[in-house]
Parts: sequence; C-alpha cells; structure tokens
Amino acid sequence: MAYWLFKSEPHSFSIEDLMRRSPEPWDGVRNFQARNFLRAMKRSDLGFFYHSSCATPAIVGEVEVVREHYPDVTAWDPENHHYDRRASAANPIWSVVDVAFRARYREPVTLAALKACPELAGMRLLARGNRLSVLPVTETEWRIIRALAHAS
Repeated sequence: MAYWLFKSEPHSFSIEDLMRRSPEPWDGVRNFQARNFLRAMKRSDLGFFYHSSCATPAIVGEVEVVREHYPDVTAWDPENHHYDRRASAANPIWSVVDVAFRARYREPVTLAALKACPELAGMRLLARGNRLSVLPVTETEWRIIRALAHAS
C-alpha cells in the first residue's frame, strides 16, 4: 500500500463536496509529475485530503483510491476549464483516479502544525516552491499526521 496527499482549493472542490459525491474522479491534474503520481496509484491506496489556497491550509481528512488511473476526459472537452487541445481519445495525455471519502478530521491538521513537527521536515508538501496537486507521503509521515489528527 502507498500513501498520497491530494490538494484542492476548497472553493473548487472541498472534502464536503467529496462527502456528498463519493466516489469522485480526481480530475484536472495538468502537471506531468503529478500525473505520473496518479498513474502509480493502486486500488486501496490511502491519501490525505488537503485544503490549499485558503485562510488556513490544512489536512482535513482521508480518502481511498477506489479506481486506478484512466484517461481524464475533461481534457478533451473544449467547454471544460481543464481542456487541453493536445489531448484526445487517441492521445489521452492526462489521467484521473477515483477517490472515495474515508474520514473527515474533527480538527484539521494545519500547515503550521505540520511545519512545527520536526519529524515532518522532509515532507514533500513542506518543500519550498512545491505546487503539485498530488504528492506521495511516506508511511512514517502518514502515521505521524494521523496521530496529530487523532490527538485533537
């Protein structure tokens, strides 16, 4: 099993949206490294749901990968804001996975709390300039963050 972090701006897609519409495709990823992470995911992998670009960025809950990667059809739709003219059914550049809601944390684990934890100093989320919407999480990071979430 692998662990991941899925970032989304809550005004675009929040954990509450996932709770209402679970499972849901994690679409719109338009970065090749993040796309490759999606393609590496396996069914039953677990992930954190992270609210970004908001007043208090934080890990707000957990998801589970319930369907492995397949083409992101939003890239083929000129009416969709994720449209990419280079992509087509014959050339499906972008991928999605389906994620299902697993848990919502009573108290979010804030970015400040993550930064304050010395054991998480090497976490990719905390790397300067990181802007990827999908990131791997180590098993150690997974355990530490879950402990922080359940301690609140």
